[in-house]
Amino acid sequence: MANANEIPARRDVPAEHRWNLSRLSKDEASWEADLKSLEGMVGRVAAFRGTLASSSDSLYAALSFYKEYSMLDERLGYYAHLRQTEDEGDSSSRGRMARYMMAATKASGEWSWLTPELQRVPDASMKAWMAEERYAEFRVYLSKILRYKPHVLSAEEERLLALASDAATTPQEAFSVLTNVDLDFGVVDTPEGPRPLSQSTFSSFMHSPDRKVRREAYARFYAEYDAHKNTIAQLYAGQCKLDSYQSTVRKFTSSRQRELFADDVPESVYDNLVSTVNANLPVLHEYYAMRKKALGLDELRHYDVYVPLVGQVKVEHSWEEAVDVITEALAPLGSEYVSTLRSGLLGGWADRYENKGKRSGAFSAGSFSGDPYILMNYKSDVIRDVFTMVHEGGHSMHSYYAASSNPFMHYNYTIFEAEVASTFNEALLFDYMMRTAGSKELKTYLLASRVDDILATLFRQTMFAEFEHKAHAMLESGQPLTVDALRGEYRTLLEKYFGPEMVFEEASDLEGLRIPHFYNSYYVYKYATGISASIALSKKVLSGEKGATENYYKFLRSGGSRFPIEALKVAGVDMSSPAPVEAACAEFKRLVGELKAALGV
Repeated sequence: MANANEIPARRDVPAEHRWNLSRLSKDEASWEADLKSLEGMVGRVAAFRGTLASSSDSLYAALSFYKEYSMLDERLGYYAHLRQTEDEGDSSSRGRMARYMMAATKASGEWSWLTPELQRVPDASMKAWMAEERYAEFRVYLSKILRYKPHVLSAEEERLLALASDAATTPQEAFSVLTNVDLDFGVVDTPEGPRPLSQSTFSSFMHSPDRKVRREAYARFYAEYDAHKNTIAQLYAGQCKLDSYQSTVRKFTSSRQRELFADDVPESVYDNLVSTVNANLPVLHEYYAMRKKALGLDELRHYDVYVPLVGQVKVEHSWEEAVDVITEALAPLGSEYVSTLRSGLLGGWADRYENKGKRSGAFSAGSFSGDPYILMNYKSDVIRDVFTMVHEGGHSMHSYYAASSNPFMHYNYTIFEAEVASTFNEALLFDYMMRTAGSKELKTYLLASRVDDILATLFRQTMFAEFEHKAHAMLESGQPLTVDALRGEYRTLLEKYFGPEMVFEEASDLEGLRIPHFYNSYYVYKYATGISASIALSKKVLSGEKGATENYYKFLRSGGSRFPIEALKVAGVDMSSPAPVEAACAEFKRLVGELKAALGV
């Protein structure tokens, strides 16, 4: 199927190539029955309101019911979501998801009193009740909620904030609609004929070996942003204003403090990341100088930085062969990890290949009750897809260990930790494939890909993190976020990160207005810290350091039982120190040196 000339309909996909969702729901009839049960449970929520502080038994009963409801809700939601991704055009799947969302939205309103009421339980009572043995599965959940007590308002104020939550999504939603639907980027002339330019096709044009195609696509793309720059700048300014408002009313000193509070991440971690990467920018500048020389250019332009330095190498891996490669690559983690992932990939965890209407890309969806499912659109002749498989497998194994080692109420891990497990697996696969590569061509391709991955995840995401913090700091110091102010800050960063070899276009700084992640504030830095941690941990495991593998397992099993900095300390890396970021920069420098030698430039 991976090599089929035609994309099959979903109904024609063999069962062995699909994921098995039976652990979430036996069949559609069972899902419908469970949805009715969920709707019935929602009607019982109000009975618990106002009872939490009355006695330990009352609090325990409410929490037990909330856990029961939440487990059913998660199972129903995951099933509906995964079925919809199988074929986005299937009306029955879309209808199922819509009915789940209606029920979940209603339930969210019915449960809105729970957190504020938990925080109003007298401290002495809560402390005594939480010490009871039966509360063991709820202690972490309650502790995390109670941390927010100084930042919780009165019941009526909380209600007003909750009522405004839908309106607060307007900047993000308007940005998405404007950039994905309303903007018209036109077409780009290519040797194969005109091709449409869009948000999704822009990256493929930037990978084109034809510089004329890259230049035209870049110019057309940013011309459309230039035509709407004032509107987009105001949308981002609106997001920053919303962040600042919410931080002020929640009694935080800044937007950044509020966003990092949830994961108990010190602001110094953010500052260490930026300062350490800044100190290592000379190696990034060295890379761009090498890229200019390797491409044979008189001057390096912004549209030249993504075209691969090494063309796609012809290596075929069937799904089963890719699983074999991954099995060998992850062997340092031991038989338990490898056999579990292998059986999942060959069994019912993965939905393997493209079919008509299937969601593009790849993801891992781990839940407490189901398997840690993986959506792929695997192609046997694309080496990157083997790396995608091992990446998503890292997420899935993280979910597997988190769910099997913790109670439901605190099994789930944070985004801060999530990218560690996935990029850790990529590091092991890269090491294995470099050691077993049968040709210099393949080794050079692997080196170039690895360098590009670290650049994109460590350096580029840190640049983004630096920009969004500057934007929020400007606003919070009283400086208006005009289009010129935002573009000026972003151009300064472009020049700093890309260095003296880069020649920018007038419109290049508009890039800062088109990043969707900026509407999920203070998110991008987690990519950079994640890969820094994974590089440090993978080196420990690959070198055979005593206890490294066992400590990594402890991290995977932590789930949500610890805050991320503490969980990673258990694994053997201290992200409160700049040392892991420094080591990641050093690894990038080493790889750039090897790539320069391989390319002979």
